[in-house]
Amino acid sequence: MARMIAIYKTPEDKDAFDKHYFEVHIPIAKKLPGLRKYDVSKNPIISTTGDSDTYLIGTLHFDSLDAIKQAFASESGKLCAKDRKILVPDDNNIQIYVFDTEEV
Repeated sequence: MARMIAIYKTPEDKDAFDKHYFEVHIPIAKKLPGLRKYDVSKNPIISTTGDSDTYLIGTLHFDSLDAIKQAFASESGKLCAKDRKILVPDDNNIQIYVFDTEEV
């Protein structure tokens, strides 16, 4: 399995962020080819290392890294990436990680 995790810092306008994220961004992302599951964190998010600026974490589940690459090369993927720049214009307010997983 492979995952894409987006970690969003606390936005200036939480209501506007939530409205856009849940009503616009998620519906676009759910059309990504090969997407197996999409889940988001529930508040509160507790950091054991003291970071208190994390607002929301979205996790997209795919079969492989190749599936993620193919998904974001698609029209839906391009729309999703474009919308992410509308949702969070400043790259300093988001962290995105893409990785394979293995069961241990």
